[in-house]
Amino acid sequence: MTAWLMRSFLLCLLNAALALVLSPLCEGIMRKLRAAIHSRIGPPITQPYWDLFKLLGKEDLRSAGGVVYASLPAFTLGSVLLLAALIPMGTAAPLAFAGDMIVVLYVAAMSGILVMLVGFASASPYASIGSSREMMMLLSVEPILAIALVVGAFKARTLALGGIVNWQVQNGPSISMAIGGVAFFLALQALAGKLPFDIAEADQEIMGGPLVEQSGPRLALFRWAMWTKQLVLAFLLVEVFFPWPRLGIHQLDLLMTSVKVLVVLVLVAVIDVVNPRLRIDQAMGYFLRVAFSSLAALAFAVIGK
Repeated sequence: MTAWLMRSFLLCLLNAALALVLSPLCEGIMRKLRAAIHSRIGPPITQPYWDLFKLLGKEDLRSAGGVVYASLPAFTLGSVLLLAALIPMGTAAPLAFAGDMIVVLYVAAMSGILVMLVGFASASPYASIGSSREMMMLLSVEPILAIALVVGAFKARTLALGGIVNWQVQNGPSISMAIGGVAFFLALQALAGKLPFDIAEADQEIMGGPLVEQSGPRLALFRWAMWTKQLVLAFLLVEVFFPWPRLGIHQLDLLMTSVKVLVVLVLVAVIDVVNPRLRIDQAMGYFLRVAFSSLAALAFAVIGK
Protein backbone atom coordinates (compact mmCIF):
# COMPACT_ATOMS: atom_id res chain seq x y z
CA MET A 1 0.00 0.00 0.00
CA THR A 2 2.80 2.40 0.92
CA ALA A 3 4.67 1.60 -2.32
CA TRP A 4 1.50 2.22 -4.35
CA LEU A 5 0.94 5.60 -2.67
CA MET A 6 4.58 6.56 -3.21
CA ARG A 7 4.37 5.61 -6.89
CA SER A 8 1.16 7.62 -7.34
CA PHE A 9 2.76 10.61 -5.61
CA LEU A 10 5.85 10.44 -7.83
CA LEU A 11 3.72 10.18 -10.97
CA CYS A 12 1.73 13.23 -9.83
CA LEU A 13 4.98 15.13 -9.44
CA LEU A 14 6.13 13.92 -12.87
CA ASN A 15 2.94 15.08 -14.60
CA ALA A 16 2.99 18.43 -12.78
CA ALA A 17 6.69 19.00 -13.51
CA LEU A 18 6.23 17.99 -17.14
CA ALA A 19 3.34 20.44 -17.56
CA LEU A 20 5.16 23.28 -15.77
CA VAL A 21 8.43 22.85 -17.67
CA LEU A 22 7.05 22.18 -21.15
CA SER A 23 4.24 24.76 -21.21
CA PRO A 24 6.52 27.86 -21.55
CA LEU A 25 8.53 26.03 -24.20
CA CYS A 26 5.38 25.26 -26.21
CA GLU A 27 4.30 28.89 -25.85
CA GLY A 28 7.72 29.97 -27.13
CA ILE A 29 7.41 27.69 -30.16
CA MET A 30 3.94 29.11 -30.87
CA ARG A 31 5.30 32.67 -30.66
CA LYS A 32 8.17 31.79 -32.99
CA LEU A 33 5.75 30.27 -35.49
CA ARG A 34 3.52 33.34 -35.31
CA ALA A 35 6.51 35.56 -36.04
CA ALA A 36 7.59 33.37 -38.97
CA ILE A 37 4.14 33.59 -40.56
CA HIS A 38 4.32 37.38 -40.13
CA SER A 39 7.77 37.38 -41.80
CA ARG A 40 9.47 38.44 -38.56
CA ILE A 41 12.41 36.91 -36.70
CA GLY A 42 10.49 36.93 -33.44
CA PRO A 43 11.71 36.22 -29.90
CA PRO A 44 13.70 33.09 -29.01
CA ILE A 45 11.62 30.08 -28.01
CA THR A 46 12.98 30.45 -24.47
CA GLN A 47 11.47 33.95 -24.11
CA PRO A 48 8.46 32.79 -22.00
CA TYR A 49 10.86 31.44 -19.37
CA TRP A 50 12.60 34.83 -19.18
CA ASP A 51 9.23 36.56 -19.01
CA LEU A 52 8.27 34.43 -16.02
CA PHE A 53 11.59 35.02 -14.26
CA LYS A 54 11.29 38.78 -14.83
CA LEU A 55 7.72 38.94 -13.51
CA LEU A 56 8.52 36.75 -10.49
CA GLY A 57 11.27 39.18 -9.52
CA LYS A 58 9.10 42.29 -9.64
CA GLU A 59 7.23 43.97 -6.79
CA ASP A 60 3.88 42.43 -5.84
CA LEU A 61 1.39 45.27 -6.38
CA ARG A 62 -2.29 44.62 -5.67
CA SER A 63 -5.42 46.59 -6.47
CA ALA A 64 -7.38 44.88 -3.67
CA GLY A 65 -6.62 43.35 -0.30
CA GLY A 66 -7.61 40.25 1.59
CA VAL A 67 -6.28 36.73 1.95
CA VAL A 68 -8.63 35.26 -0.65
CA TYR A 69 -7.64 37.76 -3.33
CA ALA A 70 -3.95 37.24 -2.55
CA SER A 71 -4.26 33.45 -2.88
CA LEU A 72 -6.17 33.32 -6.19
CA PRO A 73 -3.07 33.13 -8.48
CA ALA A 74 -1.66 30.17 -6.54
CA PHE A 75 -5.06 28.44 -6.50
CA THR A 76 -5.40 28.97 -10.26
CA LEU A 77 -2.04 27.37 -11.01
CA GLY A 78 -2.76 24.64 -8.46
CA SER A 79 -6.07 23.76 -10.13
CA VAL A 80 -4.29 23.34 -13.47
CA LEU A 81 -1.64 21.09 -11.90
CA LEU A 82 -4.42 19.03 -10.31
CA LEU A 83 -5.93 18.68 -13.78
CA ALA A 84 -2.56 17.45 -15.06
CA ALA A 85 -2.57 14.72 -12.39
CA LEU A 86 -6.08 13.61 -13.45
CA ILE A 87 -5.23 13.28 -17.15
CA PRO A 88 -3.21 10.47 -18.77
CA MET A 89 0.03 11.80 -20.25
CA GLY A 90 1.68 8.89 -22.02
CA THR A 91 0.52 6.56 -19.25
CA ALA A 92 -2.40 6.17 -16.86
CA ALA A 93 -3.35 9.31 -14.91
CA PRO A 94 -1.73 9.27 -11.42
CA LEU A 95 -5.01 10.30 -9.76
CA ALA A 96 -7.29 8.21 -11.95
CA PHE A 97 -8.62 6.52 -8.82
CA ALA A 98 -9.68 9.90 -7.38
CA GLY A 99 -12.03 11.06 -10.12
CA ASP A 100 -13.59 10.26 -13.46
CA MET A 101 -14.56 12.37 -16.45
CA ILE A 102 -17.04 14.45 -14.43
CA VAL A 103 -14.33 15.44 -11.95
CA VAL A 104 -12.01 16.32 -14.83
CA LEU A 105 -14.64 18.66 -16.30
CA TYR A 106 -15.15 20.38 -12.94
CA VAL A 107 -11.41 20.80 -12.36
CA ALA A 108 -10.91 22.05 -15.95
CA ALA A 109 -13.47 24.79 -15.30
CA MET A 110 -11.91 25.85 -11.98
CA SER A 111 -9.08 27.93 -13.45
CA GLY A 112 -11.46 29.91 -15.65
CA ILE A 113 -13.76 30.57 -12.70
CA LEU A 114 -10.84 31.73 -10.54
CA VAL A 115 -9.69 34.12 -13.28
CA MET A 116 -13.23 35.53 -13.42
CA LEU A 117 -13.25 36.00 -9.65
CA VAL A 118 -9.94 37.87 -9.62
CA GLY A 119 -11.23 40.15 -12.38
CA PHE A 120 -14.42 40.98 -10.49
CA ALA A 121 -12.48 41.45 -7.24
CA SER A 122 -9.91 43.84 -8.73
CA ALA A 123 -12.44 46.73 -8.90
CA SER A 124 -11.45 47.63 -12.46
CA PRO A 125 -14.17 48.24 -15.08
CA TYR A 126 -11.97 46.68 -17.76
CA ALA A 127 -11.37 43.60 -15.59
CA SER A 128 -15.10 43.29 -14.87
CA ILE A 129 -15.92 43.41 -18.57
CA GLY A 130 -13.24 40.81 -19.26
CA SER A 131 -14.60 38.56 -16.51
CA SER A 132 -18.12 38.87 -17.94
CA ARG A 133 -16.81 37.84 -21.34
CA GLU A 134 -14.86 35.00 -19.77
CA MET A 135 -18.06 33.78 -18.15
CA MET A 136 -19.92 33.80 -21.48
CA MET A 137 -17.08 31.93 -23.19
CA LEU A 138 -16.92 29.36 -20.41
CA LEU A 139 -20.66 28.73 -20.56
CA SER A 140 -20.41 28.27 -24.33
CA VAL A 141 -17.33 26.05 -24.46
CA GLU A 142 -17.68 23.76 -21.45
CA PRO A 143 -20.80 21.97 -22.83
CA ILE A 144 -18.84 21.19 -26.00
CA LEU A 145 -16.04 19.60 -23.97
CA ALA A 146 -18.58 17.66 -21.94
CA ILE A 147 -20.46 16.31 -24.97
CA ALA A 148 -17.22 15.38 -26.77
CA LEU A 149 -16.03 13.40 -23.75
CA VAL A 150 -19.46 11.84 -23.27
CA VAL A 151 -19.10 10.40 -26.78
CA GLY A 152 -16.01 8.53 -25.61
CA ALA A 153 -17.73 7.49 -22.39
CA PHE A 154 -20.73 6.15 -24.33
CA LYS A 155 -18.49 4.15 -26.68
CA ALA A 156 -16.36 2.71 -23.87
CA ARG A 157 -19.28 2.30 -21.42
CA THR A 158 -17.30 3.97 -18.65
CA LEU A 159 -16.71 7.45 -17.25
CA ALA A 160 -13.08 6.69 -16.42
CA LEU A 161 -10.65 8.43 -18.78
CA GLY A 162 -8.30 5.46 -18.61
CA GLY A 163 -11.11 3.15 -19.72
CA ILE A 164 -11.97 5.45 -22.64
CA VAL A 165 -8.32 5.60 -23.74
CA ASN A 166 -7.97 1.80 -23.52
CA TRP A 167 -11.14 1.33 -25.56
CA GLN A 168 -9.81 3.69 -28.22
CA VAL A 169 -6.47 1.90 -28.38
CA GLN A 170 -8.14 -1.50 -28.73
CA ASN A 171 -10.94 -0.59 -31.17
CA GLY A 172 -9.30 2.00 -33.40
CA PRO A 173 -10.81 5.11 -35.02
CA SER A 174 -14.54 5.68 -35.38
CA ILE A 175 -16.68 8.36 -37.02
CA SER A 176 -18.20 9.56 -33.73
CA MET A 177 -14.85 9.90 -31.96
CA ALA A 178 -13.31 11.71 -34.94
CA ILE A 179 -16.13 14.27 -34.96
CA GLY A 180 -15.93 14.59 -31.18
CA GLY A 181 -12.19 15.16 -31.41
CA VAL A 182 -12.64 17.95 -33.96
CA ALA A 183 -15.28 19.61 -31.72
CA PHE A 184 -12.89 19.33 -28.74
CA PHE A 185 -10.10 20.92 -30.79
CA LEU A 186 -12.30 23.85 -31.81
CA ALA A 187 -13.20 24.38 -28.15
CA LEU A 188 -9.51 24.18 -27.21
CA GLN A 189 -8.84 27.26 -29.34
CA ALA A 190 -11.15 29.28 -27.09
CA LEU A 191 -9.93 27.75 -23.82
CA ALA A 192 -6.36 28.65 -24.80
CA GLY A 193 -7.46 32.27 -25.23
CA LYS A 194 -6.19 32.41 -28.81
CA LEU A 195 -7.59 34.31 -31.77
CA PRO A 196 -10.29 34.44 -32.92
CA PHE A 197 -11.53 33.77 -29.38
CA ASP A 198 -9.31 35.99 -27.17
CA ILE A 199 -12.45 38.02 -26.48
CA ALA A 200 -12.00 38.00 -22.71
CA GLU A 201 -8.54 39.63 -22.91
CA ALA A 202 -8.88 41.70 -26.13
CA ASP A 203 -5.80 43.88 -25.50
CA GLN A 204 -6.87 46.54 -28.01
CA GLU A 205 -10.35 46.84 -26.43
CA ILE A 206 -10.19 46.14 -22.69
CA MET A 207 -6.43 46.15 -22.05
CA GLY A 208 -6.04 42.54 -20.96
CA GLY A 209 -9.44 41.84 -19.48
CA PRO A 210 -9.58 40.02 -16.13
CA LEU A 211 -5.81 40.32 -15.63
CA VAL A 212 -5.48 44.05 -16.36
CA GLU A 213 -4.75 44.83 -12.68
CA GLN A 214 -2.33 41.93 -12.19
CA SER A 215 1.42 42.45 -12.23
CA GLY A 216 4.66 40.95 -11.00
CA PRO A 217 4.52 37.48 -9.43
CA ARG A 218 0.72 37.37 -9.57
CA LEU A 219 0.69 37.92 -13.33
CA ALA A 220 3.48 35.35 -13.72
CA LEU A 221 1.39 32.68 -11.97
CA PHE A 222 -1.70 33.49 -14.03
CA ARG A 223 0.25 33.40 -17.29
CA TRP A 224 1.96 30.16 -16.30
CA ALA A 225 -1.42 28.64 -15.42
CA MET A 226 -2.89 29.63 -18.81
CA TRP A 227 0.05 28.18 -20.74
CA THR A 228 -0.06 24.99 -18.66
CA LYS A 229 -3.80 24.62 -19.14
CA GLN A 230 -3.56 24.75 -22.92
CA LEU A 231 -0.82 22.09 -22.81
CA VAL A 232 -2.77 19.81 -20.44
CA LEU A 233 -5.98 20.09 -22.48
CA ALA A 234 -3.98 19.28 -25.62
CA PHE A 235 -2.76 16.13 -23.85
CA LEU A 236 -6.38 15.30 -22.98
CA LEU A 237 -7.42 15.74 -26.63
CA VAL A 238 -4.63 13.56 -27.95
CA GLU A 239 -4.96 10.82 -25.31
CA VAL A 240 -8.74 10.43 -25.53
CA PHE A 241 -9.37 10.92 -29.24
CA PHE A 242 -6.06 10.11 -30.99
CA PRO A 243 -4.07 7.75 -28.70
CA TRP A 244 -2.44 5.63 -31.41
CA PRO A 245 0.06 4.06 -31.56
CA ARG A 246 0.59 2.62 -28.08
CA LEU A 247 3.83 0.68 -27.51
CA GLY A 248 3.48 -0.05 -23.80
CA ILE A 249 6.82 1.62 -23.00
CA HIS A 250 6.23 4.72 -20.88
CA GLN A 251 9.11 6.79 -22.21
CA LEU A 252 8.31 6.12 -25.88
CA ASP A 253 4.56 6.58 -25.40
CA LEU A 254 5.21 9.88 -23.62
CA LEU A 255 7.54 11.03 -26.41
CA MET A 256 5.04 10.20 -29.16
CA THR A 257 2.19 11.79 -27.23
CA SER A 258 4.28 14.94 -26.70
CA VAL A 259 4.96 15.16 -30.44
CA LYS A 260 1.23 14.89 -31.19
CA VAL A 261 0.51 17.55 -28.56
CA LEU A 262 3.05 19.85 -30.21
CA VAL A 263 1.30 19.34 -33.57
CA VAL A 264 -2.03 20.29 -31.95
CA LEU A 265 -0.54 23.45 -30.44
CA VAL A 266 1.08 24.38 -33.76
CA LEU A 267 -2.37 24.17 -35.39
CA VAL A 268 -3.74 26.37 -32.59
CA ALA A 269 -0.98 28.91 -33.28
CA VAL A 270 -1.65 28.90 -37.04
CA ILE A 271 -5.37 29.53 -36.49
CA ASP A 272 -4.43 32.30 -34.05
CA VAL A 273 -2.31 34.03 -36.69
CA VAL A 274 -4.62 33.87 -39.70
CA ASN A 275 -7.91 34.87 -38.05
CA PRO A 276 -9.21 38.21 -36.72
CA ARG A 277 -10.96 38.46 -33.38
CA LEU A 278 -14.67 37.64 -33.44
CA ARG A 279 -17.30 39.72 -31.71
CA ILE A 280 -18.91 38.06 -28.71
CA ASP A 281 -22.18 37.44 -30.60
CA GLN A 282 -20.27 35.89 -33.52
CA ALA A 283 -18.40 33.61 -31.11
CA MET A 284 -21.66 32.50 -29.46
CA GLY A 285 -23.15 31.62 -32.85
CA TYR A 286 -19.99 29.76 -33.82
CA PHE A 287 -19.95 27.66 -30.68
CA LEU A 288 -23.63 26.88 -31.11
CA ARG A 289 -22.78 25.29 -34.44
CA VAL A 290 -19.84 23.42 -32.88
CA ALA A 291 -22.18 22.17 -30.14
CA PHE A 292 -24.49 20.77 -32.83
CA SER A 293 -21.53 18.97 -34.40
CA SER A 294 -20.65 17.42 -31.03
CA LEU A 295 -24.28 16.31 -30.68
CA ALA A 296 -23.96 14.75 -34.13
CA ALA A 297 -20.94 12.84 -32.84
CA LEU A 298 -23.04 11.61 -29.92
CA ALA A 299 -25.79 10.53 -32.34
CA PHE A 300 -23.24 8.54 -34.36
CA ALA A 301 -22.03 6.92 -31.12
CA VAL A 302 -25.59 5.89 -30.24
CA ILE A 303 -26.03 4.10 -33.57
CA GLY A 304 -22.64 2.43 -33.18
CA LYS A 305 -20.55 4.40 -35.68
